[in-house]
Amino acid sequence: MKKQYGSALAAIALAGLLAAGCNSTQKETEIFREYDFNKPEKFNLPESLFEVSGIAFDKGQSDTIYAIQDEDGKLFRLAWDVPKQLHAKFGKKGDYEDVSIINDRAYILKSNGTIYTFPMAEAVFEEPEGVSEVKGILPKGEYEGMYGDEGTGELFVICKNCAGDNSKNSVSGYILKTGPDSVIAESGRFAINVDEIKAITGKVARGFRPSGIARNPITMEWYIISAVNQMVVVTDRQWKVRDVHHLNSNMFIQPEGIAFDNAGNLYISNEGDDLFSGNVLKFRKSGR
Repeated sequence: MKKQYGSALAAIALAGLLAAGCNSTQKETEIFREYDFNKPEKFNLPESLFEVSGIAFDKGQSDTIYAIQDEDGKLFRLAWDVPKQLHAKFGKKGDYEDVSIINDRAYILKSNGTIYTFPMAEAVFEEPEGVSEVKGILPKGEYEGMYGDEGTGELFVICKNCAGDNSKNSVSGYILKTGPDSVIAESGRFAINVDEIKAITGKVARGFRPSGIARNPITMEWYIISAVNQMVVVTDRQWKVRDVHHLNSNMFIQPEGIAFDNAGNLYISNEGDDLFSGNVLKFRKSGR
């Protein structure tokens, strides 16, 4: 009887482990089943955007991609799968990381936290007028991700490496309220709990280092991409981690930019390397 009882307990334990494994797998794919990460539509960018670092749409309209790259102070614009680009030069050479468009103004994030802004009406000119450089709003640190909320006029900026953070435990973010012309002021803060990422992935070896952030217009969930960690993290509206998806490095060379269009399609931009040009990968939202 004892042997049979022990066997029964072992069977129950094994069933529990299998169920837990299934639940874990289900949890990891719960969000991302909406996007088939094995079947992107690929747009190879021109040489001028070899080091593409951020992408955005104006009011979620996907007919024009707005993009920036690491070195040149230029806001590029181009149509999907049309390699010819036009640009507006807003600043000198520097380390520019992301772009957002709110209420007919462009906002460009520099890695040191400086933000450049100018009217979108000027984006059609090679030498735009009315460019403002806003310094000192964000604490000292390294920033790569920014998202603009058209409805509230807020910018959400996330740290990649800030002095007050331990990226193995928590990553900070700042909410900035935009106003007329170049007025920007801090209006709130948020944080990503890295332990919640670890609970899904098991580990985050080098700490969590975000390189881009966007919000899904259909679910209102936050998607945070990391080139260092080769992953996309999804949180709910209160920044609680819901899901994590690891990115295939053969497809995602260096994922730096992320954006959604109005239909909920997901776009991820990649810097180029010795073999491949910079690109944008489009993942259509599932019809389910």
